Amino acid sequence: MDQLDPSAPPPPPDGDRTAALAAFGRWLAQERELRGLGREEIARAMKLAPGVVEALESGEAERMPPRAYAKGYLRSYAAAVGLDADEVVLRWEEAAGGHAERAAARRPGVPARAAVAIALAAALVAAGLWALLGR
Repeated sequence: MDQLDPSAPPPPPDGDRTAALAAFGRWLAQERELRGLGREEIARAMKLAPGVVEALESGEAERMPPRAYAKGYLRSYAAAVGLDADEVVLRWEEAAGGHAERAAARRPGVPARAAVAIALAAALVAAGLWALLGR
């Protein structure tokens, strides 16, 4: 099992994280409303279902898309509303408390670079065998 970075702050209690995510969702909705924009309008601009916008604004961790998608959706949301994308993502990461990053660090598996190297090596071996045996 991978070791966590001992210098990393401990994850916030779930209640604190829940409150922070709810406040983040309210902030998103408020910024959209201040600009006179509706959820459907933002959903059309993002080319996504209105439910995605609702999920982002809900502040409920269980309704949020996976972390990789959430960051992209938040960047698109920021562009559609007229907010700074980096600020929006940073506020969301602070609200989420880095909890998902620590969980991902504990997951066993092959690192992405190693997986790409293995796939490339396998493709080269297959191409070599095909060239030798295919003549």
